Amino acid sequence: MNNQKKFRLIGLCSVSALVLAIQGTAQAYSLEVGDTAADIYGYAKLDLIYDVDVDLGNSVNRNAILLDDQAGPEGHTTLHAYQSRLGFTTSTPAGGSDLKTMIEGDFFGGGGGSFRLRHAYGEWNGLLGGQTWSNFGGFLGMNPTIDFTPQPGLGNAGRQAQLRYTVEGFSVSLEDPENLGGSPLADATKSQLPDLTLRYQGGVDGFNYGASAVLRRLQYDTTGTTDSGKDSAFGWGLALEASAQVAEGVTLRGSLTHGDGIGGYLEGTPAAPAYLDPATGELETISATGGTLGITAAAGPGKVTLGYGVARADLDEAVAAGAVADSANEKFQAVHLNYIWSPIQNVTYGIEAGYHSRQVVDGRDGDALRLQGMVMYSF
Repeated sequence: MNNQKKFRLIGLCSVSALVLAIQGTAQAYSLEVGDTAADIYGYAKLDLIYDVDVDLGNSVNRNAILLDDQAGPEGHTTLHAYQSRLGFTTSTPAGGSDLKTMIEGDFFGGGGGSFRLRHAYGEWNGLLGGQTWSNFGGFLGMNPTIDFTPQPGLGNAGRQAQLRYTVEGFSVSLEDPENLGGSPLADATKSQLPDLTLRYQGGVDGFNYGASAVLRRLQYDTTGTTDSGKDSAFGWGLALEASAQVAEGVTLRGSLTHGDGIGGYLEGTPAAPAYLDPATGELETISATGGTLGITAAAGPGKVTLGYGVARADLDEAVAAGAVADSANEKFQAVHLNYIWSPIQNVTYGIEAGYHSRQVVDGRDGDALRLQGMVMYSF
């Protein structure tokens, strides 16, 4: 998720409270109908992008980075407004608790240009049902970026359908098993059980921390085909993250994520959660590790951020088994330096340099530099 200036009304929704803490507040349009308070919010954002090397797309696609032995055209300019957003929330007193709802969308569908659903959920008495941020990932270790693609290495907080229960700092959720985490195979994937995620978040005196876990059952089943066979494997992941205000206007952030069969629950993962061993017919999990580190400091009317992220998959056994080519992606890295400021309320500007690299199993690597600016008007 990019660094965006979000809105007062999102504070109504506990699942997004941490996003507010990172991204600040702005005003929204509010109205009341009976006992229900409703807020409408959004923003128009222009992204101005110059890719010094290969064209990385509307938001950074690290798979597009050319390796050092590959050639391609350099220098690409892109302007778009696809991240522009519209949403509303409601809050209604009901049965001793507030009944909250949220629906939000943007125009990044299909990689850019189509309206898509981001959030659609209701929450009452600690029970949330619908689509919103995964309970596995958080935002404490996320470094603000102007580009819409987050830095690799985080516990992924992407949005997916789920049923979640929260009490104080602890939350547990049953989540869509074929969305964020990814499938082990392109075909014959079978999902009998939802992914189970658990999270605890707390803080004291300017120091905030979170710990998350995910448990998964990965399966394939080709029963009824000429290549009949089936197998399953257990997948898991752990994520730790923290942020600390170490001085006036200075915040440090960091995270560490690791798992076996974790798949897309690791932001920017270079590999699938598992592979099928062609010799044994067994489903084997792939382990992956990632981390982020960054610092944000107040400077003039805004803030400057320097952040780093890395995600790496262990593909040695998969390559040795002949299930994965030695040209497969093994590691993604990103470094961002940006300055974001607001001359007046509801107006935000920003400039950013992003350095991105990828490495494949056989040791070849490549890198790309993206320069980006933004103009955003919020309501």
